[in-house]
Amino acid sequence: MALTWDDLAAASVARQFPDAPGTVAERVHAIGDLQTQTARSAFIGLGARFPGVTRAEIVAAYEAGGIVRGSTIRGTVHTASPEAYTVLAEATRVGQHGRWARQLGITEEQMAGLWASVEDHAREWRTPDELRAHVADWLARHAPASLEAAASGPGRYLGFAHGALVRRPASGDRWEGQGKPVYATFERTGPATLADVVRLHLRAHGPSSRQDVAWWAGIPLAAVEDGLADLDVVEQAGPEDRTYVDLPDAPAPRDLPGVRLLPEFDALLCGYDSRARDRFVTSEHHRRLWNESNGMLLPPLLVDGRITGFWRAAGTARRRPLEVTWFARTRRPRRAELDEPVAALEVALDITVTEVTLTREAV
Repeated sequence: MALTWDDLAAASVARQFPDAPGTVAERVHAIGDLQTQTARSAFIGLGARFPGVTRAEIVAAYEAGGIVRGSTIRGTVHTASPEAYTVLAEATRVGQHGRWARQLGITEEQMAGLWASVEDHAREWRTPDELRAHVADWLARHAPASLEAAASGPGRYLGFAHGALVRRPASGDRWEGQGKPVYATFERTGPATLADVVRLHLRAHGPSSRQDVAWWAGIPLAAVEDGLADLDVVEQAGPEDRTYVDLPDAPAPRDLPGVRLLPEFDALLCGYDSRARDRFVTSEHHRRLWNESNGMLLPPLLVDGRITGFWRAAGTARRRPLEVTWFARTRRPRRAELDEPVAALEVALDITVTEVTLTREAV
């Protein structure tokens, strides 16, 4: 029997909302990765999945290196355990290095040499300006014709957006803020392969189509096939006339009743091909949440396992209001259902929600 979107959602929920007692680091490892170019997303995402986890606990995990954060797959920022980050770094090498080489007009061998030089330079913490200066110096000596490309557009991120570095706040412990970062070389936990990349995705997000894996990892479909060739997987037909693959020891599907306040770029959206995210959200609602012009996503509202709205707690003040919007023709969240997710948000961000407003939006 072919899988339905509901089947896929229930299977993914079992991985993203596990019963996983333990430390913050163990819980992050259990769910695979958190997309965190919006720094607060790690805090909100963990609070939504493990209500009661505190800002102090998450900060302590970052400070101890139990979880790490940096630019990896698709050039986006992710938080993961060191073991998972090692796998993300391999996906980044496969998916991004060739693209960077083409953009700069250099060979992939030269690209590898540039990355190695950046890693050596960042054995101590470096600012983005220091990394850009190092890249410019290396290119001036090895590929001067590439200097203009490296100094403009995406090239400005060349020094740190390649999976080999991790980042931290330049001062203090405001890991949930968007302040200035510094970068240092990430010490991988061991070798990683394309099979590890596919396995990490399926463990955290499956069952998945090949297109889902390719989009999430930022790698070609051919690389996904190479990874699958070295894995024991099960396959089943599903929506969009696609075949969905999974690990044979995957957890049993589960329901997720109630309300959750998810972060920007949550895995329930960003774990999957952007053209086929119907397991958790309708296409119409997805268009409302995702601003394609700037790549930003509104923080989703999850009700009974479906994304049916969004929420805002604007500003940086310790005390702030919360606005919850649900889409017309979906179930309106009851005010009592918001008590637990609001409390989880408060302790995860160490804020106080002064009031909660509920608004219906026609889409």
